[in-house]
Amino acid sequence: MARILLAEDDDMLRRMTRAILEMDGYEVFAYPNGQAALEAFEQINPDLVVSDISMPFLNGFQLLEAVRKLYSGSVVPFLFLSALSEHDDVYMAKRLGVDDYIFKPFQADDLLIAVKSRLERRRAAELFDSHQAHLQTITLLANVIEARDAYTRGHVERVQQSALELGRALGWSPEDLIILEFGALLHDVGKITTPEAVLNKPGPLTPEEVQIMRNHTVAGAHIIESVPHLRPAKPYVLYHHERWDGNGYPEGLTGNEIPREGRLMAIVDVYDALISDRPYHKGIPAEDALNFLRRGLGRHFDPNMVQVFIELQMKKLQQTS
Repeated sequence: MARILLAEDDDMLRRMTRAILEMDGYEVFAYPNGQAALEAFEQINPDLVVSDISMPFLNGFQLLEAVRKLYSGSVVPFLFLSALSEHDDVYMAKRLGVDDYIFKPFQADDLLIAVKSRLERRRAAELFDSHQAHLQTITLLANVIEARDAYTRGHVERVQQSALELGRALGWSPEDLIILEFGALLHDVGKITTPEAVLNKPGPLTPEEVQIMRNHTVAGAHIIESVPHLRPAKPYVLYHHERWDGNGYPEGLTGNEIPREGRLMAIVDVYDALISDRPYHKGIPAEDALNFLRRGLGRHFDPNMVQVFIELQMKKLQQTS
């Protein structure tokens, strides 16, 4: 429930405005002047401020200026409700950083639309900032892990881009794509537990070394599980080596038993491995890699997903030819 700080010196209008907002589901903290509202600001930590301009003790302009000087108030949306409509008043409000200006008398719908719009913009900005911060940290971690493997430079970034392209083509939601972005970067996070001698061995791995390498899926899932905001990305880490026919690992799942995140990641991960130089093979041309995916349709890979991926890659090849 969003918290709204209301400053209005007219008792009747304050009660009416509070009632309108509370009926729409907001938690409202109402004060008769700007000074009282300012003193309560940091304790309430509101999501939005609605304020009159002409008030005793501290007017709306002074309240806005004081709120913007607070660390916690620098990005809080601020709406003026005022009968003042002179050019200088509007200019002053904008100069001080007001987010909206509603003239009295106003309709309830005008107020609610303005409040909803500003709260949605703030939530979008917070999501973007949080997403960017997490993404920078995750990219750093992925690059540290990748640096241990002499043969996978640039792998996570290429896989991330291919995964996002495929997710968009499959019609995944924006929220799903954000999780996909994290999951693609972190799909090999468990390799941080794999000895470098195994990661960089130039020849075939022994059965024991194969098992050590395969353990990176489970190890990565344990790492992801310990970070709450990354838990939704766990299927990318745990299931990207499962196969449609059940011959994958770590759980040997078949068909649609494999979470869609793992099915998507299996396609883009294998494709990038095929076209890149690795200890056990030289990279092959993209056309040959796509033919490999076709042969794995319904055996190694989700038939529908891999077909969409092949079509995407074919279009890219045609554009560059």
